[in-house]
Amino acid sequence: MQNRKTWLFLAVMGASALRAQSTPEIREILDRLQKLEEANRALNEEVRSLKDQLAAARGAPAETTQEEMAVQKARVEEMAQSKVESSQKLPLRITGMALFNTYVNGGFNANTDNALIASLARADATGGATVRQSIVGLEFESPKNVLGGKVTGSIYADFFGGSPASLNHTVRLRTATVSLDWSQTSLTFGQTKPIISPRDPNSLAQVGISPLTDSGNLWLWQPQIRVEERFHFGTNAGLRAQVGVLQMREIGVEATGYNFYAPAPAGVAPSPEHAQPAVEGRFELWKQWGENTRIEIAPGFHENASNVDRSDVSSKLFSIDWLIKPVRFVELTGFFYNGQNAAGLGALPQGFTPGYYDRYKAVHTTGGWAQLRFPITERLAFDLFGGRQDDRDRDLLRGYIGLNQAYYANVMYRLAPNVLVSLEAGQLRTSFLGIGNRLNNHYDLAVAYLF
Repeated sequence: MQNRKTWLFLAVMGASALRAQSTPEIREILDRLQKLEEANRALNEEVRSLKDQLAAARGAPAETTQEEMAVQKARVEEMAQSKVESSQKLPLRITGMALFNTYVNGGFNANTDNALIASLARADATGGATVRQSIVGLEFESPKNVLGGKVTGSIYADFFGGSPASLNHTVRLRTATVSLDWSQTSLTFGQTKPIISPRDPNSLAQVGISPLTDSGNLWLWQPQIRVEERFHFGTNAGLRAQVGVLQMREIGVEATGYNFYAPAPAGVAPSPEHAQPAVEGRFELWKQWGENTRIEIAPGFHENASNVDRSDVSSKLFSIDWLIKPVRFVELTGFFYNGQNAAGLGALPQGFTPGYYDRYKAVHTTGGWAQLRFPITERLAFDLFGGRQDDRDRDLLRGYIGLNQAYYANVMYRLAPNVLVSLEAGQLRTSFLGIGNRLNNHYDLAVAYLF
């Protein structure tokens, strides 16, 4: 009995000692649990705050998206009201240039805005202004392929018909083409420049007809069909081969090939001409080094015949044109031709002259032009260009033009992406066989709005 009491006493004392030792540790555990609860509560508050911010962020773009959709809808409605569409549901693009020219001419101005030859007789110097060289065009592109090829086209007109009188500017067709393009081949129908002479000098003073007309630039727009084949020699070189048939103009009762832009010399009897279709070819070799360096050399040929008073007068020409761009800010372009009877392509309209026994002989001719262009910046460029047509004297009659030369310089500045200003000055030098030389100066200020 005594032993049981002793063991009971020891057990109670041991438990008390154990409880006395464990109480601080339990308190420490409880403190840690309390801190964890507080941290968990803080985390819950942060998560709740982040959820609120996320909900607010999701709501704002929804409103913005609705506003953007409303703006886009308004734009689509506006475009639907202003778009141009053909009767065949093909999209059309309006393009062109509103061009204002003011000019001053010398005394040998042939009573024109911008003379092509210096006139024989001297008159008063003239000046004026015109908008008749403005251009309006339509461009189209079929959204569907035809025979596996892409169909594109364009038509351009100006107001250079009629006369310089402000109320007599009539609309005139310039060029119109429809082209069917495959990866390496193109087939083109329409009215455009001769195949052998695709380039033009840069000018806003002479737009109604190509710059340097009658001074080396064969420009006359005429109906034609052409085929182009493209060959690539690697990625930076190639060949463009073009061959086509041109419908040459019928001059009718005009004198020996003279056209509207240069009247026939006095004393030359009218003789009807019916030009036959011409065959032309051009073969352009090109090579490119980088983005701003390129060279193009293109020989070509032209052949047809003019039927005059039941006799044929042959028209044969060899040509070569070029583009040489050694650096970004220098470009050299030009064109050269040699042959006979070039009047039908827009040269001086004296392609043939009366010969013996009521027959006509072709006038042998050499001509061409060159331009040096300096595109200093994207806004500013300078141009120097000149050309000449030299007809063989022994093929001509007295009073015909043996040599016609033109030299010009201009500066073009882009005031805005679609606004150009140009100042140009130049001189014509015309030699009349058996009479003498005539000079005419021309100065032009042009403002163009592109659309």
